[in-house]
Amino acid sequence: MPTRVGMVSLGCPKNQVDAEHMLFSLKNEGFELVSDAALADVVIINTCGFISDAKQEAIDTTLEFLELKKEGRIKAVIMTGCLAERYKEQIMQEMPELDGVVGLGSNDRLVEIIRDIYRFKKPVEAFGCNEELKMEGGRILSTEPFYAYIKIAEGCSNNCTYCAIPAIRGKFRSRKMEDIVSEARWLAENGVKELVVVAQDTTRYGEDNYGRPMIAELLHRLCEIDGIKWIRTLYSYPERLSDELIDAVASEEKLVKYFDIPIQHCNADILRRMNRRGDRNTLTELINKIRERIPGIILRTTLITGFPGESDEQFEELTLFIKQARFDRLGAFAYSPEEDTPAASFEGQIDEDIKQKRLETVYADQSFIMDEKNEALIGREFEVVCEGFDRYAEMYFGRSYMDAPDIDGKIFFTSEKKLRTGDFCTVKVTDILDYDPIGEAVMP
Repeated sequence: MPTRVGMVSLGCPKNQVDAEHMLFSLKNEGFELVSDAALADVVIINTCGFISDAKQEAIDTTLEFLELKKEGRIKAVIMTGCLAERYKEQIMQEMPELDGVVGLGSNDRLVEIIRDIYRFKKPVEAFGCNEELKMEGGRILSTEPFYAYIKIAEGCSNNCTYCAIPAIRGKFRSRKMEDIVSEARWLAENGVKELVVVAQDTTRYGEDNYGRPMIAELLHRLCEIDGIKWIRTLYSYPERLSDELIDAVASEEKLVKYFDIPIQHCNADILRRMNRRGDRNTLTELINKIRERIPGIILRTTLITGFPGESDEQFEELTLFIKQARFDRLGAFAYSPEEDTPAASFEGQIDEDIKQKRLETVYADQSFIMDEKNEALIGREFEVVCEGFDRYAEMYFGRSYMDAPDIDGKIFFTSEKKLRTGDFCTVKVTDILDYDPIGEAVMP
């Protein structure tokens, strides 16, 4: 009987793609994959190690499965991913019950590691160079079958002072365009209709391989693939969001009118301390230019409150900017001091209570903007991909171009015609309930 393996993958879509590569290798070597990790012989926890909340989630999840192992329901628990890479010297000391700790550079050795755990009956620690993380190879998709993430680069060289990603995943390195296009064709042939393009900084794609940013050219190439209906990019840095990229999104029908631009702040001094460029004026100019060139564009951003040294006046500038910019989607985090990052040792560390109050203020301001934007949706029609049926609400649910999977919201709707997951239909918005549009499918 083959060994049953289950995986719990935490964190970002980029980490999820790594998990899909590992699952493919395991299945290819005869392991049986089970969707419920609690029913597996071997459980792999693919962890995130970016901020404190993510680290705590990874630790709590690992402890839950170690308890199942103690009860005899699981034979082995292995930690992979960013937390394993970041704390390679401490993890096994803190959790000696673990059977394996695998760094990013050793993901492709997972089959061998599991067999060694069974053969030698002792824990295995495996850490290659983080920049040896493989980006090519087969995948077992863990998303809904109609969409998939496609990772176009690994690592990061931006060196933002608050971020540990360069230390965890190494310097920025792009995949070859031919490899990405080939993978996208394979995804399309296997029923994927929506591609979500990810990297730590998608706008930097190609600088290392081709000597200049090539994200716009890559997107044009992806648009040529039959079967792909929507292509969405995430993580576009404002300082590299070029006219060429804006024009590509404006002109290509398959590129959804959606930009994810993590600005983090708008104050020039704070951005400089973050090792980022720009200020409120340059950001405003960029936003205005995008909206002028692409009518109906959805703009998402991410912000940090309570960065070291953030004064009341600088935070007030941020809140005024939010009200002026009127982002369509907004996520925010209270600053988390991460070990071995420059910002963790900066003077002017801010009390947790103040950081949280500022975070609440940002969300309160954004909620008023969202109320107004949602009200403006009523009476309009949108193309929607059906993601399933909610038995309690007795309605279908899905997403329009305005919402990225697992990040943004849903639209709930009725339909006289029976729909399947992955079907596209036109929905007329009739109401708003708790920030979610409600509507009805328009029959052709």
